[in-house]
Amino acid sequence: MARAYSIEDTNLNASLISSRKINYRDIDLSFAAKPAGDLFKKVDAASVKQAVKNLLLTNRGEKPFQPEFGSNLNEVLFNLDTEFDPDFVSDLIAEAIENFEPRALVLSVSVSTDGDKNRLDASVEFQVVNTQEIVTTEVSLARLR
Repeated sequence: MARAYSIEDTNLNASLISSRKINYRDIDLSFAAKPAGDLFKKVDAASVKQAVKNLLLTNRGEKPFQPEFGSNLNEVLFNLDTEFDPDFVSDLIAEAIENFEPRALVLSVSVSTDGDKNRLDASVEFQVVNTQEIVTTEVSLARLR
């Protein structure tokens, strides 16, 4: 690999190794205002956790110009009494995160249901990419009658 240097560069025999820490930042979706009028922000693991939860609660077709975005968990709520397969739901969640949230590496997914109340509870454990931090987020969905 050839490198081009300027005449002004000094000490050209020095190693050019650098690292860059990536900071993840998102707007807090609660939209609570600070006293100064600004919005709060989520940073690092909290940002990724919020993005994963938002992804899981989004149905396919809800996001404009990205019809495949989302996990489509609400569709599963209508089949809880008859055809519920926890492995299918776990795979659905893991696939959505792998496809649409590159900052998260899924470690485990556990799913439980209450078919009588049409309720689905999911717990997702993931590692934030480029860190050693492991985060768990929980999502509960219930069908309104």
